[in-house]
Amino acid sequence: MAGAVDLSALRARADASRTTGASAAAPAANGGAPGGGDAPGAQGGPWVLDVDESNFQTEVLERSLEVPVVVDLWATWCQPCKQLSPVLERLAEEGRGTWILAKIDVDANPRISQAFGVQSIPMVIAVAGGQPVTGFNGARPEPEVRQFIESLVSQLRDQLPGIKAAEEAAGAGEPQDQEPPEDPRFTEAEDALERGDYAASEAAYERILAAEPANEQAAAALAQVRFLARAESADPSAIARADANPDDVDAQLAAADAEVAGESADAAFSRLVSTVARTSGDDRERVREHLVGLFELFATDDARVMAARRALARALF
Repeated sequence: MAGAVDLSALRARADASRTTGASAAAPAANGGAPGGGDAPGAQGGPWVLDVDESNFQTEVLERSLEVPVVVDLWATWCQPCKQLSPVLERLAEEGRGTWILAKIDVDANPRISQAFGVQSIPMVIAVAGGQPVTGFNGARPEPEVRQFIESLVSQLRDQLPGIKAAEEAAGAGEPQDQEPPEDPRFTEAEDALERGDYAASEAAYERILAAEPANEQAAAALAQVRFLARAESADPSAIARADANPDDVDAQLAAADAEVAGESADAAFSRLVSTVARTSGDDRERVREHLVGLFELFATDDARVMAARRALARALF
């Protein structure tokens, strides 16, 4: 729409009006209604303005140099306007100054209506940098209007300096997320782990679980510590020994640890599932528990874990 609408005549009339002492702009700047305030559902506020010819330049053209100004062209007799205007007002309040809503009664401001080429209302026109840039006609559902506004602000964010400033100001006024205080029990366990004292770290996590059996964070950390303690002494040759001795349960467990440590979790899971399938009694339970312990090192929705759990269930039952 840029260049298709000539707003220079309105700018000239506004200049002349201010020269002769017109003061209608003042109440509009405070959210008032210079033309009587009959806007459907008008809420006022700093981001919703009633505009007429006398303050069109300051409230629309000049403001649009900083942030987009969305012009809502309406009339008191227009029923669709009464549906659309409250939606625009609500979104303007949510926008917190990243854009401005300028409400214009077309009956009271025929020159503005003529300048925008209004043929039917409601009509919405976005102005940026002193020029119309986009718009739409007719009442639209709120999701569609919201998408229109969000797209407008997004496209102009790097062009109009007031958008980012308004976003920063809105963010500064919101409560900041506070970091939760550190749990000294976890700090003790983590400090021990950093020192390489796996036994002390394991004991610290076990104390947490003794007091809080459902503490998932402690359970996951305990599984990690136990594996790290085993993996530190894991022998890569254990894999070859296990392959040469498939009935050696100890060798299979050591090989699985070495494979997980070597980022071959799939191979480790497959090895232990196969061992479960060909063992029984205490050996089978021991392998099963070891495999479940390895599962705890990964996210529950890890595709490798999910596949291995299904394979384990088939091997057991």
